[in-house]
Amino acid sequence: MEEFDAVVIGAGFAGLYQLYRLRQLGFATRGFEAGGSVGGTWYWNRYPGARCDVESMDYSYSFSEELEQEWEWSERYPAQPEILRYLDHVADRFDLRPLIRFDTRVTSAVYDDRTHRWTVATDHGDTVSARFVIAATGCLSAWQVPEFEGLESFRGATYHTGNWPKEGVDFTGLRVGVIGTGSSGIQAIPRIAEQAAALHVFQRTPNYSVPARNHPLTPEYQRSRKATYREYRARAKYSGGGHSAIPPTQSALEVGDEERWSEYERRWRIGGAPLMQMVYKDIMTSEEANRTIAEFVRAKIREIVRDPAVAEKLTPVDHPFGAKRLCVDIGYFETYNRDNVHLVDVRHSPIETITPRGVVTGGREYELDAIVFATGYDAMTGPLLNLGIRGRGGRRLDEVWSEGPRAYLGIQVAGFPNLFTVTGPGSPSVLSNMVVSIEQHVDWVSDCLSYMREHGIETIEPDGEAQDAWVEHVNTAAEATLHPRAKSWYLGDNIPGKPRVFMPYVGGVGAYREKCDEVVLRGYEGFVLTGGDH
Repeated sequence: MEEFDAVVIGAGFAGLYQLYRLRQLGFATRGFEAGGSVGGTWYWNRYPGARCDVESMDYSYSFSEELEQEWEWSERYPAQPEILRYLDHVADRFDLRPLIRFDTRVTSAVYDDRTHRWTVATDHGDTVSARFVIAATGCLSAWQVPEFEGLESFRGATYHTGNWPKEGVDFTGLRVGVIGTGSSGIQAIPRIAEQAAALHVFQRTPNYSVPARNHPLTPEYQRSRKATYREYRARAKYSGGGHSAIPPTQSALEVGDEERWSEYERRWRIGGAPLMQMVYKDIMTSEEANRTIAEFVRAKIREIVRDPAVAEKLTPVDHPFGAKRLCVDIGYFETYNRDNVHLVDVRHSPIETITPRGVVTGGREYELDAIVFATGYDAMTGPLLNLGIRGRGGRRLDEVWSEGPRAYLGIQVAGFPNLFTVTGPGSPSVLSNMVVSIEQHVDWVSDCLSYMREHGIETIEPDGEAQDAWVEHVNTAAEATLHPRAKSWYLGDNIPGKPRVFMPYVGGVGAYREKCDEVVLRGYEGFVLTGGDH
């Protein structure tokens, strides 16, 4: 059995940077990646229209000034192929590929109480031993399809946006059904509509979406941004969401209706989620304030969609604006003005069955040649629970988390020594610019491993009381917002039987970073360290 200091699971943004840092520090490391190359979520999500909803010059690494200066982004919001090219470039520039075993899925990670080491097994039948296991598996990598009756009988082609064929799909002249109108559905539907003879969108829950206003980046803009990249990055690290935007100080209720509407209109024309979400300080804490921007977006939908009946079906009314992940689109609502696009409301008439010919809802069969499942992921916990993790005494992580995830700072779980979770439950993760949160976690973990080596420390894991206090703090922070008012994957609502727990931390990346730094300054307060001279 090969022995390593650390095993890193995943080779997306988190895994690549973690491998880079560990090699830099002299740790013997092995990476495992289920995909055929680097990229993580951007390796699998190749569906038409796949694009990041964070601006490209923000959604990039900050650890290397040379990398920042040499890479040229082409658009305001990067499309999947460009992000994948960027990560390929990073892997090659820093020679990270030799550390990774591709097309290799981790099937179990088991801790040995006697040796204080982890045994990691893969679907190739091989095993390795490591002191540390770092799960860089991503928050949105466990894609899922609901158990529709009759699905296996469908004679046409089926696809999931989270596991798209590498060679792409040509829908020209086909009758296509898209099930789901979350972020991936909202991105894919306009592109599929351009090809399909007929597109039926099966919508259970209408979503708020704001325009991306995507455009090419000029060389002049890139030069000006790069000239101040260091200052920009420093602000982003201590911001609320990992962007450098100045947080609002004014309430939506402190200004008149006309001024407020005018400000919403100005930001709508510029486009992008952060600008709309950060317009006033109480958008996510006051129902009355939230109602003002929700009504603005609803009015925009009614203005864009020509058929009033279709517009009403597309208008969200059952949850606050921004309580679910805010979508960013390119021509989504306009797509419903096309003659070949048909909206099917499955909230009031749920999908009854899938037949060899198509989808049945409301007693009607929609004949289809292909079905696209834009049905999302078992978010945040799914990728970790799929690893077959067993900690002290053989306890399984899925048993420990049977009533919802419990972790300290989203970095470690009590009872699982030397196991680290990058952007795990209880950290800002999906409520932030993921790259900022990833870099902060990877740096924290890397510094922790260095500290342990320097002081001869054998194991580290959370103290149970500290973990309980952090979980309570995460829950209390969420309850102070409007997030729990919506059924969303933030709470696991999209997975039948999954405990309803708000998983990310809403306190902001800056406050969270300060908490993590404070824990270290106090001698890893809240953690139990064994052995050594700490």
